[in-house]
Amino acid sequence: MEIIKRHVDENEIERPEDLRFRSVANKSKMKISIIQGIDRKIALDELADSKGLEFDELLDEVEAIVYSGTKINIDYFLDEIMDEDHQDEIFEYFRESESDDLEAAIQELGSDFTEEEIRLVRVKFLSEMGN
Repeated sequence: MEIIKRHVDENEIERPEDLRFRSVANKSKMKISIIQGIDRKIALDELADSKGLEFDELLDEVEAIVYSGTKINIDYFLDEIMDEDHQDEIFEYFRESESDDLEAAIQELGSDFTEEEIRLVRVKFLSEMGN
């Protein structure tokens, strides 16, 4: 025992149970940071820039957050970039649609709205109606 103790002391060996690692995956940190930014009503384009993301990448993250069951409120951003009637039209499309399929929505609404507008209102719809 004495030899083992000396070897451990000389080589500064630590027992595994003495070590404890706690970490949150980077993806989780990003999601938490995005949710906090939305709670503080930071414009989504500014939030994307601050996270080093393209706007589409941020939308992917926001959609994943909503699909995981977290409610978010992006009305402040939608009201800033879109007319209320346009929001209502897209929202109504999703209310009457049998699915939330983005491609089908783009095909149906695409001539009047951008993909980003459709995705943003779909996030609102999913958050309000799905969660």
